[in-house]
Amino acid sequence: MAYGDAPILIKKVKKVSGGGHHGGAWKVAYADFVTAMMAFFLLMWLINTTSPEQKRGIADYFAPASVSEATSGSGGILAGTAMGDKGVKSDGAISVIQKMSVPAPKDPQNEGKTSQAASGDPSSATQNAQRKHEADQFQSAAESLRQALQDMPELAELSKQVLVDVTPEGLRIQLIDQEGRAMFEQGSTRPNDRARTLLRAVSKVINQLHNRITIAGHTSATPAGQPRGGDDWALSASRANASRAVLQEAGVPADRIYQVSGKAVSEPLFPDDPTLPGNRRIAIVLLREAPVLPPNAGQ
Repeated sequence: MAYGDAPILIKKVKKVSGGGHHGGAWKVAYADFVTAMMAFFLLMWLINTTSPEQKRGIADYFAPASVSEATSGSGGILAGTAMGDKGVKSDGAISVIQKMSVPAPKDPQNEGKTSQAASGDPSSATQNAQRKHEADQFQSAAESLRQALQDMPELAELSKQVLVDVTPEGLRIQLIDQEGRAMFEQGSTRPNDRARTLLRAVSKVINQLHNRITIAGHTSATPAGQPRGGDDWALSASRANASRAVLQEAGVPADRIYQVSGKAVSEPLFPDDPTLPGNRRIAIVLLREAPVLPPNAGQ
């Protein structure tokens, strides 16, 4: 064969880099994915196990508004301000479950007494200490009631029918009706088993404190076009009195009860719709006790 007729061979060399196939980068990506999924499910588990109070506390902890203002420095959030007792280190706890009352009105008798308190007036310091002690007692009582409702299986289902808040008068505990879960039969003044169970639970909280109590009955408005069932004033007063009897049977002393009244539909819990079942309720208020004045206060 002549030299010019020889076949021409072309050899291609394929270079393989990495660990073969697509290399090892997929392992890093897969590890990142698994880590992210673990973190996601851990977050879901923590959200499911924390209470609403704890969630609000965490939110308050990271909220910029929780930084306390100070008069020193330049006055900005990050420019020389000082952290107060209730700054970013606050626990975010609240004193009540739902706060539905208006703020307490200012006492005109306390106006102008700031300078006396600042100068170390013993009576002002005593009153402030008593108010703080009373607020701590109210919060402890509210926590005890919430804990009792959670711990007892027969009360867990009824916990949605209990509202606890602080009003200018004191600590208010309201037992409200729900659709299909009334505490009194229609037109009846005798509490059913559900109402008696809740009243006995409330009596344990009442007996923890020394405050006097008031009991008020409330009814809901009659929808338009339906006949009225009777006198709402007499009905609400009789239901409040029946609740008083249950509380006394549960151990609440008679001298602790300051007032029993019926308010009919005059103070609806839901003013936008007075016909809702939630307007039918029994409101029990542990009254704020007036601070004891020193013997020479009137001199």
